Amino acid sequence: MKRLEGKTAVITGAASGIGRASSLLFAREGATVIAVDLAAAVEETVAMLKAESGEGVAIVGDAASSEVIYDAVARAEKNHGGIDIMFANAGVSGGLPGLFELTEDNWTNLLRINLVGVFLAVQAAARPMATRKKGSIICTASVAGIRSGAGGMPYSASKAGVISIAQTAANQLSGTGVRVNAICPGLTETGMTQPVFDHARSRGTEGKIGQLNPLKRAAAPDELANVALFLASDEASYVNGQAIAVDGGLSSSHPVVPGKMA
Repeated sequence: MKRLEGKTAVITGAASGIGRASSLLFAREGATVIAVDLAAAVEETVAMLKAESGEGVAIVGDAASSEVIYDAVARAEKNHGGIDIMFANAGVSGGLPGLFELTEDNWTNLLRINLVGVFLAVQAAARPMATRKKGSIICTASVAGIRSGAGGMPYSASKAGVISIAQTAANQLSGTGVRVNAICPGLTETGMTQPVFDHARSRGTEGKIGQLNPLKRAAAPDELANVALFLASDEASYVNGQAIAVDGGLSSSHPVVPGKMA
């Protein structure tokens, strides 16, 4: 039996990267996928999963809009037997402006998408899940939310907030059977990070990408999708309120030159 057979999943940020990889994987594992993204390429994601005999629906809309996210959940409830999985994955990087270059707009725009959007997804999915006493909610955070050095200040703060949402929501949903967890990716080649990879390749320094983690490489979206699949499945039935780093070991160490401790 497939790991998500008979389940319905809403996945935001599904037009590319981790969201697309997860949409395809979840569909292969038997889930009906409601894929949400502001980019029209989300329709390509659904076409791809249908080409593999998967079931899915595309919604082109702002995942940080309560109207869009509640519509996605309502469709799951009305047309697909109810929502079982919410993967609140949509997010933006916001670049790397320095402390003194940041503006109020930088913060407002990024937090709306990365943090308020995740809250809305958690809230919208938790209502019917709590009623049915089951469900898995997954949020994409980042190693940037664990400590400094992996993103700009607004991005890092937003991802720390996502971790907090996962932890506090898991506890507020105590007794409902609904699990809430966060995934904290390290450097992963997605549309959001593509400029980093393109720049390295243009300079001939691609081999240095991911050099700070013990695996000495970046991640592929499929590797993050596999972790999301585990959390979505019944195999993770006792995993709740966790922020799981998927970063090649980057966050396991303080900065150190390998082989030199002094």
